[in-house]
Amino acid sequence: MGTAATSSQAKAKTGPVIAVILAISATASLFLLWLIYQHPAADSASVRLPFLPALNAVLNGLSATALVIGFTFIRARNIAAHKASMITAFLFSTLFLVSYILHHYLHGDVRYPAHAAYRSVYLPLLASHIVLATAALPLVLVTFFFSLSGRIPQHRKVARWTLPLWLYVSITGVITYAMLRLAQGR
Repeated sequence: MGTAATSSQAKAKTGPVIAVILAISATASLFLLWLIYQHPAADSASVRLPFLPALNAVLNGLSATALVIGFTFIRARNIAAHKASMITAFLFSTLFLVSYILHHYLHGDVRYPAHAAYRSVYLPLLASHIVLATAALPLVLVTFFFSLSGRIPQHRKVARWTLPLWLYVSITGVITYAMLRLAQGR
């Protein structure tokens, strides 16, 4: 009876936290949509940081690398190294998000050239990247919540979905950056 009561108490405490995570994720997603599609870029006299897209790609690549390393560690049952790798991936993704927001605030949206090669590949790839990034954000936060609060069975269940999504988003972030730069002739 004590175990069932403890399990019920844990579930009761989980609901509000997940609701907050979903609210934060929805707010962040709406903010990014506004920033990219509604907010005008800063005027041309303001600070220009042309290295930000490359930095974003590097941070996405580092996040993907940390995710693969973390997966390798958990398969080897090295929990401490797994945790360190996943926190590293989270930090790289967080730095990416800050850099991404700064880039879009300063420079606005960058469009793929209308008549460039591979546009028919780039646009669906970018669309899947955006949609899955929006889905990955709450999953990453919930996965971390379960891990850090010691709810390992729930962590494992959610992580099975989180890892492939997060990895896909990180890798496609690098690919879309490279495709855009090639299309622009840079």
